[in-house]
Amino acid sequence: MLDIRLWRKAAEGVKARLKARGGDAWERVDEVLACDESRRAGETERQALQNERNTVSKEIGIRKKDGEDTSDIEARVRGIGEQIKAIGETTDTADERQRDLLLGIPNLPHADCPVGSDETANPVVREWGEKPNFANGFEARDHLEIGERLGLFSFDLGAKIGASGFVCFTGQGAKLQRALIQFLLDLHTTEHGYSEVNPSVIVNRECMFGTGQLPKFEDDMYGLEDNAFFLAPTAEVPVTNLYRETIQDPADFPIKTTAATHCFRREAGSAGRDSRGMIRMHQFDKVELVNVVHPDDSFAQLETLTREAETVLQKLGLHYRVIELCTGDLGFSAARTYDIEVWAPGYDGYLEVSSCSNFGDYQARRMKLRFKDEDGKNQFCHTLNGSGTALPRLYVALLETWQQADGTVKVPKALVPYFGGEVIGGI
Repeated sequence: MLDIRLWRKAAEGVKARLKARGGDAWERVDEVLACDESRRAGETERQALQNERNTVSKEIGIRKKDGEDTSDIEARVRGIGEQIKAIGETTDTADERQRDLLLGIPNLPHADCPVGSDETANPVVREWGEKPNFANGFEARDHLEIGERLGLFSFDLGAKIGASGFVCFTGQGAKLQRALIQFLLDLHTTEHGYSEVNPSVIVNRECMFGTGQLPKFEDDMYGLEDNAFFLAPTAEVPVTNLYRETIQDPADFPIKTTAATHCFRREAGSAGRDSRGMIRMHQFDKVELVNVVHPDDSFAQLETLTREAETVLQKLGLHYRVIELCTGDLGFSAARTYDIEVWAPGYDGYLEVSSCSNFGDYQARRMKLRFKDEDGKNQFCHTLNGSGTALPRLYVALLETWQQADGTVKVPKALVPYFGGEVIGGI
């Protein structure tokens, strides 16, 4: 949620930054300000009437003490009470409407975000490694062919116990999934200073509002009990909300928390190559990185967070690139975002495995997540998160990058202690 004080001071600037995102959110700025003006005027009038009622009420007591008739003054007090009630209803309506509007308006892009309308305007920030050059003249197989040949997973079994778009990992494939999760958690906790938690994947509506999934994306989520609860779409939701309605000590910044969870999303892509195999699924595993930081440090921390996520791919020997999202491609709650895209040879393209975002105080305002400044005043923290990383596409890239001519898959050196072997599919 955005700071209404910014709207009052620089409404045209807010409109311009929202326009850069695309969509029609900027068109609601004037209505937000109109609601704000009505609410504030009503509050002022209500307070004045309450003061008047208090003064008149005191006069009733004085007159009664002197034995005078107070019926006229009592009628006046009742009239003031009716006015207060009417103004209160109008003010509450304006306040509720203003809140509903603000909840539906995305975050403002950071001033340094590249301006563009869609993903085609996303610049490449850097690349690491080289695309694999397969020897012996064999063409890169995709992960589906590799997985089916080695018995690593089954979409038929996933559909049998769930529905289309779900997978069941089997044999060495299940072992590889477990090894990757353990590798990622150990990397971030031992080398990057994260504290590990294991939260529930069922979250309440308040959590979903806090991180910005509701109200805009409710139809994309798996709801339970008439949407009183949801299956978490990402560990960002439960982990960030661990700090909801708290006042943090600045001495603890940055607060860095990681978790491995299942993630659930209804949208799974349209027909086409991006819907094949594990490229886009309804349920998947992910190791999430969440930061709670001081506002002065948040954009520097975004660079650190992104580098931490990149380390995963470097240790696994996977070629990748980092792109920055332009204004028109930013997520709803984000102020600035870097996407990390890994190269998948069988797919013959890049796949996003991590999206590292700074939300500024947008989520913190929704969650009332604060800290005390040097003057002892409560200020809103900044929140960040990134995938460290998402498993399905990492799994895809690993199989396709490290496939061998004999049909086996080499296990990257950093993963060998977790997998317990150097080859997938070997005897």
